[in-house]
Amino acid sequence: MDSPLTYSLSEHRRAGVLLHVTSLPGDGIQGDIGDAYRFVDFLAAAGMALWQVLPIGPITHQGSPYQSDSVHAGNPLMIDLNGLVDSGWLKRDALRRAEIKPEHRQKLLIDARQGFEDSAPEEQRARYDDFKVEQSHWLDSYALYQAIRERQQGKSWWQWPAHLRERDPWALKQTGDAYRSRIEQTCFEQFVFFSQWQRLRSYAREKGIFLFGDVPYYAAHDSVDVWVHRHYFQIDSEGRPQFVAGVPPDDFSATGQRWGNPVYDWDRIAADGFAWWVKRIRTCLNLFDIVRLDHFRGFESCWQIPVDSPTAEQGAWVPVPGHELLSALQQNYPSLPFVAEDLGTITQEVGLLRDEFLLPGMKVLQFAFDSDSGNPYLLHNHVNGSVVCTGTHDNNTTVGWFDALDEQMAQRVLDYLGLPGEPMPWPLIRAAFTSVAQLAMIPMQDLLSLGAEHRMNTPGTTERNWGWRFTWEQVDPDLAVRLRRMLENHDRLPT
Repeated sequence: MDSPLTYSLSEHRRAGVLLHVTSLPGDGIQGDIGDAYRFVDFLAAAGMALWQVLPIGPITHQGSPYQSDSVHAGNPLMIDLNGLVDSGWLKRDALRRAEIKPEHRQKLLIDARQGFEDSAPEEQRARYDDFKVEQSHWLDSYALYQAIRERQQGKSWWQWPAHLRERDPWALKQTGDAYRSRIEQTCFEQFVFFSQWQRLRSYAREKGIFLFGDVPYYAAHDSVDVWVHRHYFQIDSEGRPQFVAGVPPDDFSATGQRWGNPVYDWDRIAADGFAWWVKRIRTCLNLFDIVRLDHFRGFESCWQIPVDSPTAEQGAWVPVPGHELLSALQQNYPSLPFVAEDLGTITQEVGLLRDEFLLPGMKVLQFAFDSDSGNPYLLHNHVNGSVVCTGTHDNNTTVGWFDALDEQMAQRVLDYLGLPGEPMPWPLIRAAFTSVAQLAMIPMQDLLSLGAEHRMNTPGTTERNWGWRFTWEQVDPDLAVRLRRMLENHDRLPT
């Protein structure tokens, strides 16, 4: 794998676009790596420097990219099937269907592995063997986990027979021997995903585009990480969490957000020198140039909810050794190529932790107008070392947000922005580019002037999320030229 090449926020004023891989246009039921090259070309033509995506791991039944069954693995649904044809491992005729459903994709990936075994040259076989050795610290367990879960009809690991749930060494060896083909299939799929992603990353670098990733704070309960490293989580003897994660009531939800992830046992993690987190970040930095630390609030203290509580209203903030964790990460990655997602209820202690490690925070313009002139998200309160955005994947689109404001609030927004003559979202996009913040990130929905029906996620809900995609027909032919001119005027154009 490539060595990490990180992006420094301290060097230049730049801009980028937020768009998840699955939102790319393409022939499949979701966007994939093969669909990304045209988007990279668009970013380069528009003068952008970064492409921000959501987590790219395999998703659970909930559909959220923030609930993955592995903190290391890549999502095989993002594999470019046409790339497998180009490699000679699949026949072109197999891809004639307009949309390849997940069950069809699995069959095609099995066929591709057979094609690889039949025809791959020695150099490719050697790279595959090297990949399995380099990634064995997570790949071996993940491939076994996937094989067992398939044989257990998709049951969660705590519902497996006790000898598998408790990871009895003899049982795991016997299972590994019995499911060798399925295990090898998972390893092959991960090899393909990582290989294709590295080619995309190299292409993006050639075009001057850095990749901006996302690290979820918690691991999913139904994941290989909790199954293998149960001692790092507050889990009882039968695999059930004692507390679950979330956040208390806020502007997004009157009852808070109950995410359901098991919370960490920080004493055990710290006793091992935070090795689990160090390895996790290493994988991420082999895929991305800069990463967003989701829920940075949790690096100072986390909201622990009793497992029997149906909402997040009952809970408590519990201190977290964030200083020690970030110090361990800094020892391994001195440049700390992180952005702190410091949204929500941010205390002075959280701000001090962020500033101690010189991590850029986030300034969301949609949050700027609901209080007085001291609101930290207003343009005049921005600071150089930060990331400004019109909204995030959890926000409404800017058009949808503005249309939902009452008349008084809408007027306040327009007054602050200088009574612009152009329609939303462009006044807010222009404001983001004007900000002193070093980096400005704009969701693709805003660049396309799309309304509320195109938002990516509504926190606290489980329906109609994560499925948004755009089409190239929605992109104005002059959009890249317009953006490039705006970035040049605001000194955000790469040299």
